[in-house]
Amino acid sequence: MKEYQSDYAEGRLPTTPFSEEINPPGGEEPIAWLLLTSLPADTFRQACLVVECYHCRWQIEIYFKVLKSGCKIEERQLETAERIKPCIALYMIVAWRVLFVTMFGRECPDLPCTALLEDDEWKPVYMIAKNEAPPETPPSPGDFTVMVSSLGGYLNRKCDGSPGQKTMWVGLQRMVDFTLAWKAFGPVQPKTRNGKRCV
Repeated sequence: MKEYQSDYAEGRLPTTPFSEEINPPGGEEPIAWLLLTSLPADTFRQACLVVECYHCRWQIEIYFKVLKSGCKIEERQLETAERIKPCIALYMIVAWRVLFVTMFGRECPDLPCTALLEDDEWKPVYMIAKNEAPPETPPSPGDFTVMVSSLGGYLNRKCDGSPGQKTMWVGLQRMVDFTLAWKAFGPVQPKTRNGKRCV
């Protein structure tokens, strides 16, 4: 930021790259962005970089929503910088993980969920969500995010979109409790409808 402030002091003005959607869906107005930035955008490549950075804006907004509403960072009763700084650092990691798990399920549907989770994390979630014993093959990240977010209130109806961050952070909080129980007491076979346990 200091670098760009010094550019302004030298008389450099902000740039305003313009981006417009090509071939929008039928009946829809094309998306058009006129951006005001301190980044250089004198060439097409530089302008594309500015637009790519702006694409991240919504994810940043969601990240801070998780940090404020999910982690409730603004409600911490800490009075000194020495206490609040490590608290914020820890919750920033938590908020990042919630957002990462959410996007991992959308962007990497073909990988097993064990690329991100331990067996004692996904197995109790699977057993509770499905009411059946966990399979030998781990579910995909997409299937797992649906299961864990269902613990946070996600209904997975046809009209519902992908799981959001709110149901995800509630589901992940419950996953931690189920994981601790799994480690403490070991796996317990779920009951079937007739009251017998799965074998």
